[in-house]
Amino acid sequence: MTDREQPKSPLPPTLTELERRAAAHRDRPSYGHDALITCDRLVRVFTTDGVEVQALQGLDLTVQEGELMALVGASGSGKSTLMNILAGLDVPTAGAARVAGRDLLAMDAKVRLNYRREVVGFVWQQTSRNLLPYLTARQNVALPMQLRGRGGARRSAAKGTKGERTKDLLAMLGVSDCADRRPGQLSGGQQQRVAIAVALANSPSVLLADEPTGELDSVTGEEVFAAFRRANEELGTTIVIVTHDQAVESEVRRTVAIRDGRTSSEVLRRTEIDAEGQESVVAREYAMLDRAGRLQLPTEYTAALGMEQRVMLELEQDHIQVWADGGTDA
Repeated sequence: MTDREQPKSPLPPTLTELERRAAAHRDRPSYGHDALITCDRLVRVFTTDGVEVQALQGLDLTVQEGELMALVGASGSGKSTLMNILAGLDVPTAGAARVAGRDLLAMDAKVRLNYRREVVGFVWQQTSRNLLPYLTARQNVALPMQLRGRGGARRSAAKGTKGERTKDLLAMLGVSDCADRRPGQLSGGQQQRVAIAVALANSPSVLLADEPTGELDSVTGEEVFAAFRRANEELGTTIVIVTHDQAVESEVRRTVAIRDGRTSSEVLRRTEIDAEGQESVVAREYAMLDRAGRLQLPTEYTAALGMEQRVMLELEQDHIQVWADGGTDA
């Protein structure tokens, strides 16, 4: 090829072009701007005896208002750490986390306390952690409203008296007959349904639940999950459940898996109607592409193809091909 035939080097962008690109970047909506929950490159590092453990390694997640979703993952994957951060019980090391417009990294102790009282409700796996043993079910549900103080009282008054709201919540969750019983007089399923009522008492934007059916048998677990579904459908509360219960996973429209401190895959379920008018639920699994462009391939896929350390990529018109490295030097 002669010098004349050599391809010309691209010209550097002009100042006008750079300004246009910068303006386009500024005008672009921020990540998760329309979501109720946004985690952007979230990092949480714990230090024990001088050893650092990264529980979250740049995790990205958005949850829309009104969703009922499940978070799943093996022990040590980071899902419980994520729940504690969303609940205001822990503070991330880096990244960004917002819930209902609140910046979880910028809260002082007082703001964080109000956040836990007003914005999020929480249901623990251990039924004994959710209810005060010396109060009746009715008194347990009324207590969060009393703790909110005057500001909370004004908001509660707009929705009805504390007694009316307590009565309505217990009725909605099917435990009206337990109103005057203490936790020790309730079954495990009844305790969890009363605990859901307690978590909903102050009309939170988000209800978080950590393995809420973990100590229950399958039948009772189904009753408790039905209570979550009623709260989601009738009150419009956004609900995020950490679970290993496959029955719960199959009942939600969206399941997000966490692996090694990052979101790895997502299952979306939708209802389809066939030509004969029969309804069926169709599930589709997706790999998650994070904000840094990282993709976690399923272990069974990479093992089957012998993929280790590096892979080859090829861009096609409508997809990207991923190939196992042939072992030859480039």
